Amino acid sequence: MLILGGSGMVSAMSFKLPPSLATDSDASAIRALQKYYFTPKEGPGFFTGSLFDSWDPSGWRARDRNRFTADDVVAVTLLSVSLPGEAAHDLLVARTDEFQELLIDLGDDRDLVDIDDLPEGWTGWDLMLALRSLPGVGPTTASKLLARKRPRLRPIWDSVVAQATGTTEQLWIPLWEALRREDRELHARLLRLRDEAGLSDNVSALRVFDVIAWMDGKGY
Repeated sequence: MLILGGSGMVSAMSFKLPPSLATDSDASAIRALQKYYFTPKEGPGFFTGSLFDSWDPSGWRARDRNRFTADDVVAVTLLSVSLPGEAAHDLLVARTDEFQELLIDLGDDRDLVDIDDLPEGWTGWDLMLALRSLPGVGPTTASKLLARKRPRLRPIWDSVVAQATGTTEQLWIPLWEALRREDRELHARLLRLRDEAGLSDNVSALRVFDVIAWMDGKGY
């Protein structure tokens, strides 16, 4: 079977739920979320990624939803990636208008489960390709940058999530399909897990999935 992706037709591959979501019990998933988000900053084992969802030292995140900022560049470092200097300059200065136009065209943040299709030529793919054209930026960093601007729409992908889910960088498509199956059961479960773990609603369903997959992949 073939599916459409940002670079045209790509081979579909299997998608599996991470172990904590491949069971009817929510206990393991809730433990993973609470460990990730509530380990004290002053103690051992603190996860800097727990700051990613609410990182807003300038206080301008809502105003700048259609513009990449220095806060966004710092935010992705909390997820253990960084932009080369030339890429940061292109993103924030030389190509800022290009990226702003793409973000505006993509539209406001909304849940991935509510998107009817991810066709070739969709602005989401164009924006990922534009981010990946930045010097030294690969699919992982690009996904984290876009997830920073549209956390309900773009899933984060890295090698750990790939291991836990059996996917390539095309996670966007198989996860979208999984979220829409069986009357959106997975999406509803992710939101329930967020609430039962005591997390803020600024943690999106996609981020809940990402954290659980990452914690499973790391063996926590």
